[in-house]
Amino acid sequence: MLNKVANIVRGLTADAVQKAGSGHPGMPLGCAEIGAVLFSGIIKNTNENDKWINRDRFVLSAGHGSMLLYSYLYLNGYISLEDIKNFKQLDSITPGHPEYGVTPGVDCSTGPLGQGFSNAVGMAIAEKMLAERYNTEKHKIIDHYTYTIVGDGCLMEGISTEAASIAGHLGLEKLIVIYDSNKITIEGNTDIAFTENIAKKFESLNWNVIENIDGHDIKQIEKAINDAKIQKEKPTIIIAKTNIAKYAPTKQDTKEAHGSPLGEDEIIGLKRNINIPENEKFYITEDVLEYFQKIQKEQKDNYIKWEKTFEEWSKENPKKLKNFEQGLNLSFDENLIENIINKKQKNPIATRKASGEILNIISEDLDYLIGGSADLGPSTNTVINNSNYINKDDFSQRNIHFGIREHAMGAIVNGIALHGGFRVFCSTYLVFSDYMRNPIRMAALMNLPVIFIYTHDSIYVGGDGPTHEPVEQIESLRLIPNLNVIRPADSDEVKTAWLRVLKETNKPTVLIMSRQDLNYNEKNTDFKDSIKGGYIVKKMKNPKIVLIGSGSEVNLCYKISEKLLNKGIENNIVSIPDREKFLNQNEEYINQILPQDMDRIVLEAGRVDAWYKLKNNNNFIAIGVDRFGLSGDGDELAKRYGFDIDKIINQIK
Repeated sequence: MLNKVANIVRGLTADAVQKAGSGHPGMPLGCAEIGAVLFSGIIKNTNENDKWINRDRFVLSAGHGSMLLYSYLYLNGYISLEDIKNFKQLDSITPGHPEYGVTPGVDCSTGPLGQGFSNAVGMAIAEKMLAERYNTEKHKIIDHYTYTIVGDGCLMEGISTEAASIAGHLGLEKLIVIYDSNKITIEGNTDIAFTENIAKKFESLNWNVIENIDGHDIKQIEKAINDAKIQKEKPTIIIAKTNIAKYAPTKQDTKEAHGSPLGEDEIIGLKRNINIPENEKFYITEDVLEYFQKIQKEQKDNYIKWEKTFEEWSKENPKKLKNFEQGLNLSFDENLIENIINKKQKNPIATRKASGEILNIISEDLDYLIGGSADLGPSTNTVINNSNYINKDDFSQRNIHFGIREHAMGAIVNGIALHGGFRVFCSTYLVFSDYMRNPIRMAALMNLPVIFIYTHDSIYVGGDGPTHEPVEQIESLRLIPNLNVIRPADSDEVKTAWLRVLKETNKPTVLIMSRQDLNYNEKNTDFKDSIKGGYIVKKMKNPKIVLIGSGSEVNLCYKISEKLLNKGIENNIVSIPDREKFLNQNEEYINQILPQDMDRIVLEAGRVDAWYKLKNNNNFIAIGVDRFGLSGDGDELAKRYGFDIDKIINQIK
């Protein structure tokens, strides 16, 4: 039956891509048998609840082969045949690459190669951590596998090596990677650029390697997966030799099959080769549908059995249940807000240190808060003090050593967030956020509540020089849709930034913190208004101008304000820790904070191009940094770059 299923999927794929006018038929045709084995009962899930916490996770890292996944989701009752026919159409639930939250049964958005592999590592870490916390000798409520199909392109990407290294180090035995080794990419055979010995490479990374599997032989695929499950110490990679566009008469094993429709004549030849009606589009048989209905009945029975186990566990472990549900819902008690607001912090204090103190207050209340850094925890202040680090023998801890692997770190925390049960953070220096740009973008695309903490936020880093001094990074991050970017000016704003993190669980947040100590800004307004993105921190009776800053430059605004006042020029100071949030407030609030009849001066130690969104009809000055930094004392460097009080006052005049 499974060979017949695979051929049905080949027909559906060829027809859907042809109808859409674009797509990637080669990979689904080449992996049809692998999919048939996985989705015929090996992957534990149910269309009754596609968010079931103990379902097996499946990540199609080679996301261009989305029709493979959509075909099996259709056969398993998650989507309809009409959805298959609408592949890649506007507003359909079958987009060109899999999208989390769009298509039922899709566990992860994929497309940028290597991201899915790393997301799967994160999911496997989350499974181990939840199992360690909540399983008992009597009841195992978390006990699932994570599967991913990767292609040659995925394994060429450096992120996959980073993630594979972590997975091997942690011994993630419930991670099973199936490598679709078809040796074809867009430009031709992989030997033009890729001659690694993948088996030896993964062996050196402490993986269990099963190689030389015929990816079109059902029994070999089944045996390989079963063998992977037997060993209990390492993640497994199954190297499956496949033919791209298998059974296409002239395009099998060619680069032309990778990313273009096969063409009507080729599809007719394909269907002849696999014995399905050559003139019938989207062909399906009743016996195949009945076969999958039976599978889904078994899956539902398995799910009901788990629900009974969970109910028994819940009654016997009420405290664990409370923590478990909190982690799933990312909920918290309201008294935590007061604990944060009332925290006394020294003055002056670097916002990275203030943030670390708040993080630890939160961690005392929220057992589900976990995370780590790219080997910078003590410097970025992102270590949970009342916990140790996870390791292959102990997943009960809450800190994670990601090593110096920023790219994989970003995608792994996305995988942890996708899995559910935790609120996860990660951290490095702001200038190295560029290594993580695609994971940040993917977190925003998937609405994942990941917390990205970036410190050492400007040229004030000083002595380490231009390689470590961010200039364009803050503005670049603000360009990403659906991403909170918050740069607090002092310990008060650090508190409200973390309050936003707690409350906004439908999108990722970037917290940008200073290396250097910052003075506490005395305010004659309510600092909790900073949660709106921007607010007046110092208000005068008859202001003529408004000084606007974010982060450390608000400190500078205070010094300028005092000198202006000595010259008889009243002024307001406005802090805008999150410009995009501020600009999304209603017009009345924006005009209240920034009256139209006032001159405006903006200060930020980075690119200021987009601050011109705040320009009005009056005088407007934006002072920033538009070239790379230098090695030297941070304060002296800032003066060199124009952040000098007297020079700024002369510009204002």
